Amino acid sequence: MPPPVPPPGPPAPPAARAVAPRVFWPSAVVTLAAAVLAILTPATAGEVLGAVQGAIVRGFSWYYVLVVAFFVGLSLWFGLGRHGDLRLGRDDDEPEFSTRSWFALLFAAGMGIGLVFYGVSEPLSHFASPRPGVTGTPGQLAQQALSQTYLHWGLHAWAIYVVVGLALAYAIHRRGRPVSIRWALEPLLGRRVRGAWGDVVDVVALVGTLFGVATSLGLGVLQIGSGLGSIGLVEPSTGLQVLLIALITLGVLASVLSGVGRGMKWLSNANLALAGLLLVLVLVLGPTLFLLRELVQGIGAYLQGFIGLSFHVTALQGRAGEEWQGAWTTFYWGWWMSWAPFVGIFIARISRGRTVRQFVTGVLAVPTLVTFVWFAVLGGTALHREVFGSGGLVADDGSVDLEGALFAVLQDLPGGTLAVVGALVLIAVFFITSSDSGALVMAMIASGGQLEPRRWVRVFFVLVSALLAVALLLSGGLTALQTAAIIIALPFSVVMLAMAAATVRAFGREARAYERARRAALVDHIGEYYGLEVERTDVEDPPAGRPSRWGRRRGRTARPGPPA
Repeated sequence: MPPPVPPPGPPAPPAARAVAPRVFWPSAVVTLAAAVLAILTPATAGEVLGAVQGAIVRGFSWYYVLVVAFFVGLSLWFGLGRHGDLRLGRDDDEPEFSTRSWFALLFAAGMGIGLVFYGVSEPLSHFASPRPGVTGTPGQLAQQALSQTYLHWGLHAWAIYVVVGLALAYAIHRRGRPVSIRWALEPLLGRRVRGAWGDVVDVVALVGTLFGVATSLGLGVLQIGSGLGSIGLVEPSTGLQVLLIALITLGVLASVLSGVGRGMKWLSNANLALAGLLLVLVLVLGPTLFLLRELVQGIGAYLQGFIGLSFHVTALQGRAGEEWQGAWTTFYWGWWMSWAPFVGIFIARISRGRTVRQFVTGVLAVPTLVTFVWFAVLGGTALHREVFGSGGLVADDGSVDLEGALFAVLQDLPGGTLAVVGALVLIAVFFITSSDSGALVMAMIASGGQLEPRRWVRVFFVLVSALLAVALLLSGGLTALQTAAIIIALPFSVVMLAMAAATVRAFGREARAYERARRAALVDHIGEYYGLEVERTDVEDPPAGRPSRWGRRRGRTARPGPPA
């Protein structure tokens, strides 16, 4: 006889979907439509972007400045307030990474194409064309240039990431929610995060991250083209920029397909080593003592003018003030907010077991200090050349070559050509790691919070980011890149305000829950802790069996007094 057929077991659970359809498809359609229209009609797209940017800068620059200043204050309140001891995880969780490793990862998150692109050019630009209304001697203008740069890359930028990262870390590690932006709003929206409201939040975050990554990729390609031109290999052009995007995207795809444990980990370690080597090289071969003195003095000047700089919107400088605000501060606040989902998810992921106070202190302090050192060394070297040296970095009309200023400074160093080649490799590696890690985060959001999304989803976002970067470059180059960041940040800033409110509510609820539990545990012994049983000689004891005033309120009877 044939063996009996075993009864069928329980049905296998359905396989997880590769993507969340109500998040993936709207984001893909919006982004691809914008990219295709920009490529087919670059002139029209450039005009539209310019008009929208002008409207936002005129109407909302005050809002961008105010909301980011609010995020700084809120971050300090989180870190210094009564919720600072709350642990991002279970109460007995230990930090997943050692303090040294955690700081190293925060350093990695703080570095990127933007630091290489603006490391020399931004302080030099603020020196050559100061903020409208700023005047002084060359030394005073150089000091103001570094203070303005520190504002754009310092506490304000990382306070934006604190708001998003802390909300996500609480949702992911404390409440066990998936890795998705919507779950940070659960204390505010409740069950509605599972429906249309949550879908809208994730779509806005996903589109914002796409434009933020595309902006960084565009900046990197502009600088690589300029660097190749500085050593005489090729002449920078739009065609070269598109070719560079295609070539480096192939490297990104190779990293994606090799897996995080191989390609991504190796490249992350490589870019940190290259960045540190470049920094040390410029510090040692440049005006070392001047750079160290300027670092200390620059931090002091930044702290001294912190409040004024935080709320400055060039309100009394007319049209020139609006244009400057849109090109610099408003652009930066928009760029950081468009990057907030990506960086927020990253720092939330590595912060399990940290307390709120440790999280805020580490995220605000470590990357800020690293960026200060970076700009003090690279930007300080350029300013030293302009104020005390041969000059030549600022054109006769006061303009600065944003893409080529770094290479002009490096060419002055011994072995300048080798330093330029090293900087180009560094930018390319940053390009690959930014695109790869950005694609991973975008795939997480698009898949509903899966920690290991399908590779084809990651490949899709790598290709879309590259296509969007090409579209923005064709539509106006650097101006279009800045405009995209400013536009996308407007809707996501509303999401961030909601995340801040949700985090405050969640912390308050937890604090009240702990207080209720503490009171319940002590209710039978409350007198021993608070002295309610202490005898008083100035008040006559109530007769035995009669309720005292406190007893009448609580429905109890007073204890018999001591015998006469």
